[in-house]
Amino acid sequence: MPKGYWVSVYRTISDPEKLAAYNKLARLAVEPAGGRTLVRGGRVVAYDAGIAERTVLVEFDSFEQAVAARESAAYQEALVALSDGVERDFRIVEGID
Repeated sequence: MPKGYWVSVYRTISDPEKLAAYNKLARLAVEPAGGRTLVRGGRVVAYDAGIAERTVLVEFDSFEQAVAARESAAYQEALVALSDGVERDFRIVEGID
């Protein structure tokens, strides 16, 4: 079964305090749902139209598990804390089996 991945690329971070609050709550939602954070920030080299800002990659055992974690009440609480603190591109993608 192919794994599922959350891919977040942050365009701007306008409120670091909201991001910090989100990070705490998101972790409490992601880890119990089986998510494993593979990339959080770190060094970035962007090519083409890429953005050299914060990137986050979270792996789940399946695409369905990744979608369910995003829709969970715990993650919705994290999104409320984040609100307008960032502008980001968030995707859930299916890996290659």
